[in-house]
Amino acid sequence: MAAGGFCKLPNGTVVVALNLPYDSAGVRVLVHARNRARALTRLRNLGFRAIYLRGNTAPPTPDEITAVLHHPDGLIWRTAPTGNGVVPPELWHPIRALLRRSAVAQ
Repeated sequence: MAAGGFCKLPNGTVVVALNLPYDSAGVRVLVHARNRARALTRLRNLGFRAIYLRGNTAPPTPDEITAVLHHPDGLIWRTAPTGNGVVPPELWHPIRALLRRSAVAQ
């Protein structure tokens, strides 16, 4: 099960953040949608089939919310923080880059 959480915005939309296992390291995916169910459906439609959000253990930070709100697709990712909470110095990528990377690896 993936660690994650959500944040409801004043306009009624939500930002969902999930730490997903991917290759040797994990990725942190952010989704902006009308509600939590739609956010998870967007990920499932991209091929992440076993995605569930139980609890709110790792909600998005204010910086993450700003990043996903300023992206036209509303769906971004980067390498997940390490076990001690250190975030690698990496910019956010559109989800297309993750899907392209997995297609090349197969």
